[in-house]
Amino acid sequence: MTAARGLARTVLRLHRTAGIVWVLFVLAAVAWLVWLNEVTAASARAAVHSCPRSIGVCDAVWASLDYSGPTGWISTLVYYSFWAVAAWAGGSLIGRELESGTARLAWTQGVTPTRWLAVKLALPALLIVLGGAVFVPVYRWAWSANRDLMGDDWTFSDVFAAHGPAVVAYGLCALAVGTLTALVLRRSLPALGVAVAVMVVLNQYLERRREDFWPTVTRASAGRSEVPNNWWQADTGRYHPPSHFWPMHLIETGILLAVTAAATAAAFWLLRRRTR
Repeated sequence: MTAARGLARTVLRLHRTAGIVWVLFVLAAVAWLVWLNEVTAASARAAVHSCPRSIGVCDAVWASLDYSGPTGWISTLVYYSFWAVAAWAGGSLIGRELESGTARLAWTQGVTPTRWLAVKLALPALLIVLGGAVFVPVYRWAWSANRDLMGDDWTFSDVFAAHGPAVVAYGLCALAVGTLTALVLRRSLPALGVAVAVMVVLNQYLERRREDFWPTVTRASAGRSEVPNNWWQADTGRYHPPSHFWPMHLIETGILLAVTAAATAAAFWLLRRRTR
């Protein structure tokens, strides 16, 4: 128990910079969302309402972009942060310690390889979950509070993920994939590159298959103008209404968590096999 506590303190000390950066990143995103909702939204809406209807585009579009643009960028940055998580897990959290030999040194200090890996994964996983638990509700609040300024683009990949637990699942999956890659390659830089590449391929695959996660509805007799703008057109005459968001989102989340579990199990199996 004492050795495990010492290992936890060591992990915190070695990776405190990464932890601090992650916490500041999440807090900055949340603070930006609050500012946009409490300050920017009011001025943007005032500009929209003051725009003469006869002018057409006027400055209303640009005013609404002052709110919708940054809100979209926030979701993009948080969504694709899994690239950084994969790179860090493969290159620094696991890969560097295996390459330098510090991992084997820790195993001679009363800490088993399995416990070493468990502690290594538990702390960043906790930070990822807590970060998502703070960010997702704030993002959903900022999005829904000013729907008139946001448009109907819930199908955008980053917005889709940031609206629920999928954004957290991507981070956990990147952590597990980076860890497994580092254990396979045992070199920090190759593991970094391969981990990011694997996550990019997985992400692109899920984005392309997302529309197939739930049965579409058919509007064969309806013209394009009769279909609401916030419906996702998956194919000719077939659509996903907004009510399909949660089934599709939870299926994608489940796939990511299944990959996470498989990669984590494979990492522990490989570590035990190599340290017998």
